Amino acid sequence: MKKSFDKGFVTPLPVFIIASYDKDGKPNAMNAAWAGQVGRDLISISLGSHVSTDNIKANKEFTVSFATKDFLAECDYVGLVSQAKEPDKLDKAGFTVTRSEKVNAPIIDNLPVALECKAIDIIEEYGETRVVAQVVGMVADESVLTDDKVDLDKLDPIMYDSSAKAYRVIGEIAGGAWDAGKKFV
Repeated sequence: MKKSFDKGFVTPLPVFIIASYDKDGKPNAMNAAWAGQVGRDLISISLGSHVSTDNIKANKEFTVSFATKDFLAECDYVGLVSQAKEPDKLDKAGFTVTRSEKVNAPIIDNLPVALECKAIDIIEEYGETRVVAQVVGMVADESVLTDDKVDLDKLDPIMYDSSAKAYRVIGEIAGGAWDAGKKFV
């Protein structure tokens, strides 16, 4: 028998590290998990009121790096601490950055994969700021590639489990998409 609850959850959620520049060109990063892909080249991210949110509203460009198991503490830290209170939070986390070649935003050198994004819609709704962005490029360390594709086993991205309020790693492949169901065809 199933038990009824008043609230539900969606899990797992990607752990994205959003990097942007402020009006003076200072890099900043934040942890965001309320996000997902919208079609082939669009992503949607729900942000609260943060320095990064203001940076994206002003600049319209940012990067999204996948948080990894190797940098779990650093990625959590940039979500716990605001740049408004800790101006050197990237340095404290041990993160270094390089300017993206495709957008006016920093790429976090320590994280192996980053999406380069341009905001195409910024919507204030439900007490949040939703940013819909076009992915205009991606950079990836060769160490996480297999046959020129990002290999999640090598990347070891973490996911946010909103039910347990914990980070988890992605597990093994369970079956082929657009393949497993063919047994019913």
